[in-house]
Amino acid sequence: MTIDKNIEIANLQSEISKYIGLGENSLVFHFEEQNRSMLLRLITVNPRHNQSFLFHTVEAASKVEALRLMLEYVKGYKEEASSFTIQWTVKGDNNLHTSYFRAKNILSALDKLYYDRDPNSITVFSVMMNPIS
Repeated sequence: MTIDKNIEIANLQSEISKYIGLGENSLVFHFEEQNRSMLLRLITVNPRHNQSFLFHTVEAASKVEALRLMLEYVKGYKEEASSFTIQWTVKGDNNLHTSYFRAKNILSALDKLYYDRDPNSITVFSVMMNPIS
């Protein structure tokens, strides 16, 4: 018996949410077709400061394959990427926010912070690579 593709997509999204430890309302699975392939951007939504950030991007032949690759990534991303703390504010707001990112380097962490927004809309006060535990 074959599994309905939409059920498989829903199951994979649910499993990814569980591994990351965020509720399903805190994740956005953004699919985009590009040159015969499927790009999946996983975006986190922080309800505390109402901002969204890029978590990770994968490219595959289909939605299901992209979700499988994303699941594989979330199962081991803590061992593969460094941890960064970024302190920032939204322009016109005096609240200092602290966000945490996993990335290969500082520039990748900043790319995740700035994803899908005007770079002039926020001010970064500090970026720190966290000690390896």
